Amino acid sequence: MSLILLRHTRPEGADGICYGRTDLPLAAGFEADVARLLAELPAITRILSSPLSRCLRLARAIADARGHTVEIDDRLIEMDFGQWENRPWDDIPREQIDAWLMDFDHARPHGGESVTQLSSRARAGFDAAVAGPVPALAVTHAGVIKAAMAATGAPKGWHTSTGFAQWRRFKWG
Repeated sequence: MSLILLRHTRPEGADGICYGRTDLPLAAGFEADVARLLAELPAITRILSSPLSRCLRLARAIADARGHTVEIDDRLIEMDFGQWENRPWDDIPREQIDAWLMDFDHARPHGGESVTQLSSRARAGFDAAVAGPVPALAVTHAGVIKAAMAATGAPKGWHTSTGFAQWRRFKWG
């Protein structure tokens, strides 16, 4: 089943910040990204979105242009970074980051969500997305896309990078 995951456009003020679920506004260039995406995205049957405005605004722009509605799915939201939210990465104590990296799948030194919890939640969202008409487009976040990469056995898995306003197609299910 075909699932297209699209990362939101660039948020304003995000450089160097751990912003997981922080709902940042979008930076300049949104309209140009939408125009490019409308020209390059393949035909889709439905659109799902993370509830965060940086995804929802993009999903609605595509939906309006393509004659779709948007289904909000909380399972497509970015990782909850707990106490690290909206903090500069450089201000997060090194020992906390090291603890996270030592047990990347399960550690939660920030008090938020573990990578395993994110993966489980995202997989349930992907399963639901492909249970309906496909191909489905899900407007989401880098962490959720990394979870899909890891789940599908992509060579770099969690170390895969997807740029702002970039998309990937998956065979899911």
